[in-house]
Amino acid sequence: MGKQQEAVHIVWDWNGTLFHDNEAIIGATNAAFVELGLEPITLERYRALYCVPVPKFYERLMGRLPTDEEWEVMDEVFHRYYAEHRARCELTQGAVELLAGWRSAGHSQSLLSMYVHEELVPLVRGFGIEPHFVRVDGRTGPSGGSKAEHMVRHLAALGGVEPARTVVIGDAADDAVAAMHAGARAVLYTGGSHSRASLEGVGAPVVDTLAEAVEVAGRMAA
Repeated sequence: MGKQQEAVHIVWDWNGTLFHDNEAIIGATNAAFVELGLEPITLERYRALYCVPVPKFYERLMGRLPTDEEWEVMDEVFHRYYAEHRARCELTQGAVELLAGWRSAGHSQSLLSMYVHEELVPLVRGFGIEPHFVRVDGRTGPSGGSKAEHMVRHLAALGGVEPARTVVIGDAADDAVAAMHAGARAVLYTGGSHSRASLEGVGAPVVDTLAEAVEVAGRMAA
């Protein structure tokens, strides 16, 4: 049993999971909407409609896909606003203790985010949690897409981590899609970008706290 538990690996999501940045996300989204003359949305509406790829999310709100030019403007405004306001955000309550506890128990964990890599790494480092992870990967390439191929590359780069004994903990339906694409499993957390209703149709366990997520992950991969 001890060897089995040592082989369990968690891949953490960042935005909306370990990093509680809902206010910065909705503020950045509404700042981007202003550029196209769209009405601002509430966090509740955002969590009910959000999806990946992100242009499809905008289609749900606009009734059409944004043009390439509109997408570029909105994407630039979103990331500029977010970068300015993320400093007010903190780690999700209890995250530090969970990371430390998982590591102390002899398990491994890594971080994969669709936030741009060059900004993610110093942000994680600034919170003092980087040593808990065997690897930290942010997005390289264009924004707005799925995490699926990134997950495949992330697990391959870990070396010695079996996808079948890996559980992804994230706040978005795409985290579960990415996990399944890479041969892993997922637990979805309701405190981030998606409402519980929008997560429950994905086929992964849905929990309301990160502590529950870690507990379920340990059972799933053991």
